[in-house]
Amino acid sequence: MAAEGTLPPMTGNASLLLAAWLTAAWSCLAGAGEPLRVGMELSYPPFEMTDPQGRPTGVSVRLAEALGGHLGRPVKIENIAFDGLIPALKAGHVDCVISSMTATPERAKSIAFSDPYLETGLALLIAAKSPVTSAADLDAAGRVVAVKQGTTGQQWAATSLKRARMLVLDTEAAAVLEVVQGRADAFVYDSMSVYTNHRRHPAKTRAALAPFKRESWAVGLKQGNEDLRRRINEFLATFRADGGFERLGDEFLPEQKAYFKEHGIPFYF
Repeated sequence: MAAEGTLPPMTGNASLLLAAWLTAAWSCLAGAGEPLRVGMELSYPPFEMTDPQGRPTGVSVRLAEALGGHLGRPVKIENIAFDGLIPALKAGHVDCVISSMTATPERAKSIAFSDPYLETGLALLIAAKSPVTSAADLDAAGRVVAVKQGTTGQQWAATSLKRARMLVLDTEAAAVLEVVQGRADAFVYDSMSVYTNHRRHPAKTRAALAPFKRESWAVGLKQGNEDLRRRINEFLATFRADGGFERLGDEFLPEQKAYFKEHGIPFYF
């Protein structure tokens, strides 16, 4: 008989059952706490960026953190160059991509997308002395059009411009500099970034903000991962209904929201 306050020794079968139960319980706990690895390029403020201490922040970071909370998983941000995000996703280095990525038919051939969470479009940052006023003016002999590698701006220019010279650059800052210094007529990028860069260089640039090509941003994930896709779509619907996107806009994009409303340009959340 066991002494008072102690448990009787377990039989071999009972010990094996307990070990199996503990292993299963630990596996469930480990799965619940498995980090959600989110790929993004932290060089696109105010959506993807770092704070003064070098920590990830911005609209997409907050969105990823809210998604992690919905899934019950901690979030690990993986900072990857934009044109490396899809390869990283396909190779399994990240679970999803939240990086202001446009859901295009071309990209949908190799990865899956969630429902759209933001509508935007291509706009133009134009050199102050260039005769260009719209996208229709770009395709002419002698025109130079700056684009960022791997973006839909590059895709559009590659298929739409037959006579202009396309200047493909690795970063947004490099493309903006070409326009500011007058070496490129225009930079093809999204309207919110065009607005921000024009505000930084008002004497050297003009902004054609009304999108000449509408686009939607979505979360990228591996093809076949339908469970994660379903749960992300549920999160996006709930987050929108709870006013989450409006709060992100108010926090990170208040000036843009006010300007776009004043000038009759749709604000896209």
